[in-house]
Amino acid sequence: MAKLNNMSKEFHTLEDFVGTHFIYTYDNGWEYEWYCKNDHTVDYRIHGGMVAGRWVKDQEAHINLLTDGVYKIAWTEPTGTDVALDFIPNEHKLNGTIFFPKWVQDHPEITVCYQNEHIDLMHESREKYDTYPKMVVPEFAKITYIGDAGTDNGETIAEAPYEGMTDDIRNGNYYDENYRIIKKDGHKYAKCIIFCGKLNK
Repeated sequence: MAKLNNMSKEFHTLEDFVGTHFIYTYDNGWEYEWYCKNDHTVDYRIHGGMVAGRWVKDQEAHINLLTDGVYKIAWTEPTGTDVALDFIPNEHKLNGTIFFPKWVQDHPEITVCYQNEHIDLMHESREKYDTYPKMVVPEFAKITYIGDAGTDNGETIAEAPYEGMTDDIRNGNYYDENYRIIKKDGHKYAKCIIFCGKLNK
């Protein structure tokens, strides 16, 4: 069992933040997993909420240090969803605002997939269905896991979420001491486990 949950990690610079893997739960109960893959790219998995089951690799994002230990991340997804996150990891909290297009609110099941393999469907859906009025979800969240995955680690997020996954990660039963997945029979992992290519809006 690898002890990887480094909740005592101190953050000051952008370099401290890049390469870090987080799990957090919003006050509304939605649980997310998010990885700062490098200084311009993020991966994430969604474990609870309206689009639970969705996972994404290599999403282009704006990642900035606002002040000592406080970080701002923002991006637009192929679905047309906009996301803004403010991390205060030294206090184990963040504030996130998600701007869902109306079509995602009405048809969330379309987005619940490994998005990298369904980009055309995301583009088609955002043109086919309504964008407005947008559903705005502003929430605070509590960080429950901080892992030092390192930069450009394609194994940090490389399979669909499953029930109990975040507990496996927190308990040290998902990655080995080198932050590589402990492979399990019957699990399907991303073909492009190293780098899947950037996602733009």
